[in-house]
Parts: sequence; structure tokens; C-alpha cells
Amino acid sequence: MRAAVLETSPGQLVVHGDVEHDGPGPHEVLVRVAACGLCHSDLHFMEGLYPTPLPTVLGHECAGVVEAVGRDVTYCRPGDHVIACLSAYCGQCTECLTGRLFLCSGRQAIDRAPGEAPRLSRHGEVVHQFTRLSGLAEAVLVHENALVTITPDMPLDRAALIGCGVTTGVGAVFRTAAVEPGATVAVIGCGGIGLNVVQGARIAGALRVIAIDLNPAKLEMAQAFGATDVVDASTVDPVAAVRELTRGGAEFSFEAIGSKSATEQAFRMIRPGGTATVIGMIPVGTKIEIHGPDLLQAKRLQGSMMGSNRFRVDMPRYVDLYLQGRLKLDELVSARIPLEQVNEGFAAMKAGSVARSVVIF
Repeated sequence: MRAAVLETSPGQLVVHGDVEHDGPGPHEVLVRVAACGLCHSDLHFMEGLYPTPLPTVLGHECAGVVEAVGRDVTYCRPGDHVIACLSAYCGQCTECLTGRLFLCSGRQAIDRAPGEAPRLSRHGEVVHQFTRLSGLAEAVLVHENALVTITPDMPLDRAALIGCGVTTGVGAVFRTAAVEPGATVAVIGCGGIGLNVVQGARIAGALRVIAIDLNPAKLEMAQAFGATDVVDASTVDPVAAVRELTRGGAEFSFEAIGSKSATEQAFRMIRPGGTATVIGMIPVGTKIEIHGPDLLQAKRLQGSMMGSNRFRVDMPRYVDLYLQGRLKLDELVSARIPLEQVNEGFAAMKAGSVARSVVIF
């Protein structure tokens, strides 16, 4: 099968046509991939900001149709439409049993055991599976606990976006921060994740949603997704601007870039009792500095992992919100590209010229 392989890091992806997947074993499902979104998280690994075993097939925001199931699979069957999620869970660890499946500490239990044939290979050599998915390929072989079935009425190229970007951004609003109706919200960074934070805040009933970015085109898009105010951080101090717009600071702020300075700004722009939520992947080794006395004002700085999701509950709800016209997905897709243009897609992402590029198989 064709797959986009990261062979060196830093490095670009190489599309090979001779990557092989094994047959589905117990509790495993083979999914024919229809679409895979390009996520900034993949770019971090391509740029060497985060380590990963090599070679590996990148991609984790994918949707498709079940082609075959292995022994003991009870959740899905061939022909089912599914979204894959990197929050695959074991169902047995403390985190899973306390309802925090996105923090599962027992995921190794759903991997193949040492000595077993690898799920992916090329010329007889192991190709590592990125986030237990490797979605930039014509097919994925995954544990059934990495999948959620959805209605076939849902277009799969838009369903793919729910696999990461939507769940991460909207989920950070709904689940991690629990934004209430009437709240004031500031969002730093209006890429794919940030736009989903903006529309999540709109759906949650936020009174004011302030979008912050350096790119005027992204700010314009944020308004289409529900931003009530925009701040061009290239011309004004975003902290001062948010404090002025909200008369003292936002109740909730979200950092959707993965930047030390943006994270510190997110904390400074909240009011006493406010919550700053960091969604972006801050590079390994980076230290965040905050003014200690501000903590005496009951301000909170917290992280968010994949929108604190319970994906088998959340993702079908996001599908329904889209089908009802309440969740914008069509507008997120800036380009549909073949696998052979995957590096160009990541280059466009880095240049800030797209919201989301989706590889179509």
C-alpha cells in the first residue's frame, strides 16, 4: 500500500508504495482510509521537536471504512464507517476506570507483544506505527479501542477532522475548561485548532469570543467561526487589548500555538479566578514563567490533552452537530490533496496559508 514515511527527523515524508500491513489479529481492525487531515502535531515530529522511533508512517486524523476484523472484535464489523482516535485506551488502568480515557497509562496492553509480527513493515523491516494509527496510508491496522463508529451519512473527509482538530479544540472548551454560557473567552492562534476553540466557545454560549493572531486572513476566518472581536497581535499588545475589551481580563483563555510567549500571554490576559488552557504542543525542554503572586488571585494555568475527550461519546455528538448545521467543518477544509502532495500540504500549514489540508485516498 502507499504510505507517507518519515525516515529521518528533521526531515520530509517519503511516499512509498510498498509498505505492508499485517492481517488483523485478536481485537484488531483493518480500516481502508478515505481521508486524513494534516495536523500541526505531525509537523512537530517532522521538524524533530518531539522524538519518535523511525521509520514511521505519520498521520493521526483519519476516517474510513472497516475492511476486515480480527478474532474477538465486538465493537464494529466490515462496512462500518469509523473515525480513528489517538486516544486509544486499555479500559483497565486507573485513568480509564476513573473516566479519563484520554490519559490512559496502559496503552501498551493494546500493542502487539514483542516477538509478534509488526503491524506495519517494508521489505521485511519494521515500520513504526505513529500514535498507534499511522493514518497517512491507504489503510490502518488498529486495535478496536482506537475507533468510533459513525453514521454513513457523514462525509468521511470532514469526519477525519473530528479525529483530532475538532475534538482537541471544541473538547478543550466543552470538557477541559467547561466554558459556561455568557463567559468571556480569548483564543490565541487561529489555525485549525484555534478555529475549533472559537466555534466551540460559540456553541457553548460564550458572550464574547476574542480571536488573536498575527495573520489578518486567519482573523477574518475566526469571525466566520464565531469570534465577536479580533486582535491583530502584530500591531497591538494582545494582553492589553483583551484586558480592555473585557474590562479586566477574560474568564477563559486558550493557547492554540504551542509557544512559550503565547502561553505566558494567555495566563496574563485572564481575570482573577480565570482559567488559561494550553492546547498547543510546547517544544520539549521549554519552561513557562508566570508571576507567582497572580496565583493568589485564584488564577489557573492548565493543559489539555486531546480535549479531555471521551471519544466514543464525543465524536458522534460532533457528527450530529455538523449534520444539524451547528458545527462548521466544510469551512475548515482549505485543500483536498493526494498523498503525493503531503509535503506541500505541510509547507502550506507552516506558512499559515491554510486552515486544514486533507489527504484524500
